Amino acid sequence: MIRVLLADDQPLVRTGLRMILSDQDDIEVVCEAADGAVAIELCAALEPDVVLMDVRMPRVDGIDATRAVTAVTDPPRVLVLTTFDLDDIVYDALRAGASGFLLKDAPEERLTTAIRVVADGGSLFAPSVTRRLIEEFSRSRPPTGPTAGFESLTAREREVLTHVARGESNAEIAAALFVTENTVKTHVARLLMKLGLRDRVHAVVLAYESGLVTPGG
Repeated sequence: MIRVLLADDQPLVRTGLRMILSDQDDIEVVCEAADGAVAIELCAALEPDVVLMDVRMPRVDGIDATRAVTAVTDPPRVLVLTTFDLDDIVYDALRAGASGFLLKDAPEERLTTAIRVVADGGSLFAPSVTRRLIEEFSRSRPPTGPTAGFESLTAREREVLTHVARGESNAEIAAALFVTENTVKTHVARLLMKLGLRDRVHAVVLAYESGLVTPGG
């Protein structure tokens, strides 16, 4: 059973989400929060698997709440809820530790699928969408330089990270590097471990912020 916390300041939104998820045999809404501060408290008390986190909320917004709930040991996975698919705040939420974002007008099946994927340790959206989002905002943000752990990457792992940041799938990376998909998966797993990252989404963010990949490059 996937235990979900709903964090949104609009009661109608929370009600709609709860109604959708109540029809799923493997998903249970364990609590609701009308602001980020309550979401933080409930996450600590109930330890949900997934948090559907609104961005704009009173007292504590979705960014600070995301940063707080993902900073603990064995944190929940966070899906950011937003009205706009290229909201600068969403990018900041990804940097704060969210595993992806979901549009509030997304179809019901996309919502339930996203929850299952993220709960299983995956990322919410396709690599090409990740790249589009990160490129949009990294254009106005100068690279910060190599981050901790970069020096431990092998040349091949850096190469794989570059391909990941360009939005390529494992199959596409394997074809480009003349290796098997399993080999690519191994490289991705190792570079995520060395960089202390949870998934490919944050690998893309880091690749752009470090300057390894540049918008349009």
